[in-house]
Amino acid sequence: MLERLPIRWRLALISAGLTFLILTGFAIVIGKVTASRVRSDFDNKLAAAVDKLSDRVSVTAVNPAQGEIIPAGPNLQDFAAGAGATIRILTADGTIFDQTKHAPNLGMLYPQRSATVDGLKVEVRKRLVKVKYPDGRVRRDLVLPVILQYGLKISDVEATVHRIRLFLGAGVLAGSLLALLGGLVLGRRAMAPVDRLTATARDIAQTGDPGRSVPQPHADDEVAALARTLQEMLDALEHSREETEQMLRRQRQFVADASHELRTPLTSILANLELLADVLDGERGEAARAALRSSHRMRHLVGDLLLLARADARRKQPRAPMDLGQVVVEAAAELGPMAEGHDLSVDAEPAYVEGTRDELHRLALNLMENAVRHTPAGTRVNATVGARDGQVVLTVEDDGPGVPADLHERVFERFVRGTGDRGGSSSGLGLSIVRAVAESHGGAVELEDADPGARFVVRLPRATVPEPAPVA
Repeated sequence: MLERLPIRWRLALISAGLTFLILTGFAIVIGKVTASRVRSDFDNKLAAAVDKLSDRVSVTAVNPAQGEIIPAGPNLQDFAAGAGATIRILTADGTIFDQTKHAPNLGMLYPQRSATVDGLKVEVRKRLVKVKYPDGRVRRDLVLPVILQYGLKISDVEATVHRIRLFLGAGVLAGSLLALLGGLVLGRRAMAPVDRLTATARDIAQTGDPGRSVPQPHADDEVAALARTLQEMLDALEHSREETEQMLRRQRQFVADASHELRTPLTSILANLELLADVLDGERGEAARAALRSSHRMRHLVGDLLLLARADARRKQPRAPMDLGQVVVEAAAELGPMAEGHDLSVDAEPAYVEGTRDELHRLALNLMENAVRHTPAGTRVNATVGARDGQVVLTVEDDGPGVPADLHERVFERFVRGTGDRGGSSSGLGLSIVRAVAESHGGAVELEDADPGARFVVRLPRATVPEPAPVA
């Protein structure tokens, strides 16, 4: 899961995690040392208090003849008030000699020096206390052995230890949070050069221009090495693109020149083959007619290649306003003899475009011929031309089997032939020529859904045709 996070978050989380571990270890050590010190101070305070009490305990003989004695000092309630202590003084036989109010029964607890009873930490001392007369004289023949019990609540010291632990825990969490925030800030600043490189690379990918330069960081670090590597890659791509474009320009020029040069000898060959087909009989005549048909297909292919080469080189032929509807009617008339029983119809209204007649004729002819080639005899093929919304729209549709789904995205690519091509002589350039002519005239062609059949729609900019001047 950590690997799916952005780098800045990974750095921040790792930094916060390490800080948490370090502070946790530090807090554990400090907590144990501090708790031990607090408990030790508590024990020392308790021991000092009971020692102080033992030095001040005294008794007074009321009736020395009968051995009656009473506590003379100090006042235990006053002595315990400041510390909230519990004090008990017992005689050696367990009789309570004196105690603070509400002191619990702690037992003798002797000979232990310290014990814990009912939440109290109790220090125990045994003392021999001299008995004094009421006038202050010490009675040397009478010494009273007593047991002192001085207790403090353990909950007080444990509350202090708990507060220390809470403070240390809060410090660990606060330090880890600060480390996370600091890691995010530092990660963002550290990744800023990479973000700039990413933005530049994204712009280059969108524009397709490897000639741009990537920003170079000032520091000589890993990001700078990445920037230099990307720049070297872009320079290599730019050089490769220039070489590829030069090669493509040479190839297009070669195709255009070769196609142009082939037209002259093909014209001569066609003329000779037509003559031979007329004068030869039998097998020789059939061979001449077969060669003539092949030569016609070759001339058609050469014409297609020349048109595509001109489109690739963006060479524009002289253009003039012309009626696309009339061009479609002429193309349908040319295709009529080859329709092979198809129901070919044209519904064209006057619609003018700025274009080249030969190229527009080829566009209309290829669209209708494509419909005839890929549909069985008896299929209806309809071509319509109309003007709407500032455009001239040419639609060629049929009610045949339609274009297979796997060809929808590639139908306008070069040398793509459908499985339903019944003619067998298609070069696979027909629809690519349609697209090239449409785009060179500022328009577009698309295949639309039709049920049944296929529908090809060409949209071209409408031309404004000046009205003829009236005859005087």
